[in-house]
This record gives sequence, C-alpha cells and structure tokens, in this order.
Amino acid sequence: MDTQRKKQLREEYKYRKPEMGIISFRCAAAEEAFLCASQNTQADINTNRFKLSANCHPNKKMQELWNRYGETGFEASVVRVLAYENPDDNHTESLETLLTQCLASDEGSCKMLK
Repeated sequence: MDTQRKKQLREEYKYRKPEMGIISFRCAAAEEAFLCASQNTQADINTNRFKLSANCHPNKKMQELWNRYGETGFEASVVRVLAYENPDDNHTESLETLLTQCLASDEGSCKMLK
C-alpha cells in the first residue's frame, strides 16, 4: 500500500463516527439478557464474543450460560443507538442514562460487566 493511501486511511479513521449505544447479549433458553453501554457497538460485540469463546468473560453468570448453550444460544444485538454529533465529546453520562432506561424496560435483563 502506498504512503498516500495509508495517510488517507489514517485520516478517515481519525474522523470516523462509531455507533454508540446499548448492546445486548440475550440467552433465549434462560430468558436472560445482559446489557452494556458502548462507545463502539460493533467492537464491543466482537470483544464480548471473543471473551466468552475464550472462557474469560468477567460476567460469570453470562459465561456459565454461554458454556451451557454456546454461541448459537445467544443473540447479540444493538438495542438502542445514541444520537450524537461530536465523537470527541464525553458521552458516558448519556450512555449510562440510556442503559438505565433499557434495564428498566426489560425485566429479564441485567447489567453486563465488561
């Protein structure tokens, strides 16, 4: 790859606007969902899948269910998306508020440890 293309890709990455929101890992068999606020939903879904597959996820209950039902027993999704303008701003408070709303509206859900 030439230098100009590398420079272009770095600039695009620098100014990207990742999807922020609430992700969910739902285990249908156990009727449980694990929710988490995320500043990059797709990256966090991949990270959690990797940790679960490696049997080293910090949420022990979620790990137990994953070990019992496997990846096919879980549905990973983005439940809510946070609308925002500037990716450099701190969106932690807005994401936590959104997470609280989602947890309150879904009885079978709990907060996921990252």
